[in-house]
Amino acid sequence: MTIDLEALYIDLHRHPELSFQETRTAGIVTQHLTDLGIEFEEGIGKTGVAAVIRNPSTGSGTDRPVVWLRADMDALPVEERTGLEYASTARGVDASGTDVPVMHACGHDMHVTAMLGALERLVATKDEWAGTVVAVFQPAEEHGAGAQSMIADGVLDRFPKPDIVLGQHITPLPAGTIGVRPGTQMAASDGLTVTLFGRGGHGSRPHSTIDPVVMAAATVMRLQTIVSREIDPRDVAVVTVGSIHAGLKNNIIPAEATLELSLRYPDDAARERVLEKVERIVRAEAAASGAEVPPTIVTDHTLPPTINDPVATTRLTHAFNGAFGEGTVVDPGMFTGSEDVSWFAREAGVPLVYWFWGGIDPEKFAEAKASGTLESAIPTNHSPFFAPVLHPTIERGVDALVVAAREFLGAPEGEPAEAK
Repeated sequence: MTIDLEALYIDLHRHPELSFQETRTAGIVTQHLTDLGIEFEEGIGKTGVAAVIRNPSTGSGTDRPVVWLRADMDALPVEERTGLEYASTARGVDASGTDVPVMHACGHDMHVTAMLGALERLVATKDEWAGTVVAVFQPAEEHGAGAQSMIADGVLDRFPKPDIVLGQHITPLPAGTIGVRPGTQMAASDGLTVTLFGRGGHGSRPHSTIDPVVMAAATVMRLQTIVSREIDPRDVAVVTVGSIHAGLKNNIIPAEATLELSLRYPDDAARERVLEKVERIVRAEAAASGAEVPPTIVTDHTLPPTINDPVATTRLTHAFNGAFGEGTVVDPGMFTGSEDVSWFAREAGVPLVYWFWGGIDPEKFAEAKASGTLESAIPTNHSPFFAPVLHPTIERGVDALVVAAREFLGAPEGEPAEAK
């Protein structure tokens, strides 16, 4: 049976699920794994699935080499505005209990589709390679918690340990293009919740209060000076205040305000510098406002930088160029977005290669580039308008995973490695 990948993608796109709620998606994954005769375990790290294809190595009786492939499954609380016939109208309840729209605005539906297509191909060509493939369908990447949740649930102990971890992400590059670079591919990040404590009271008597709304406004503005005035312009750092919550009525000065921050940096040294500056500013602005209770700063998640192994990345770049033609692979630069895929490689102590593949109509991309409107005309991940073209995006996603896996797997018995 051949998987109808277009139908699979459309179905996943129509039925997105929030982090740690990917039960329907996981069920579709396990049904296809069952149809393909691939052994698997479900419910790892709550809603994760891991599958294994064992194809013993040449004459050794072992399962080495072991290649791990990873795809994430969760969607975002975004209301889709693409206008597609198969656009999501789904809703869900987020971790705070709030009813929200749900959309695959980051393309994880494409990740799952490409992974299942690649596994189908690898099963069909088992006579052409040797080793073990472990496919990880990970929940909750958008919360930065899914990889660690699966690791805490023993995925590295319950499945053959990797020799290398491979993964990919759809991005607004021209369809057919692969974007990868050695070294830091994506930034490290922290999510912080800052709570500022004031003294509430009547809006007509501000002098009897300590206004946390004004305190929050001053803090937000001062935080912007970290990157603009305290970071070397040659370095990379991002400080974003993504949400502010304070008050319920216009004539009530609330007792507290909450800020949610997203911080990004290329390495651990930069992380320490930015975190120190954030803490200094938050505490200083609270003191300047006369706060009687010091603010709290809680780390909601920490993601390490996604660092591609230089040797393995060079090797895979050659393989991609050989399979898809010279010029297919571009250096996309370091992305200031963050990922949790590297936890698998870090915990196992093995190399990682993580690449991007394009999903934008090449003609539209070229037109936008020529007119200087790439930033405004081409929707990016997390946009309510983000919608990869189906073809050749699906095919390239499948092919890239297969080429990558085969590059690091062994050759069948009696066949030289270069023939694989």
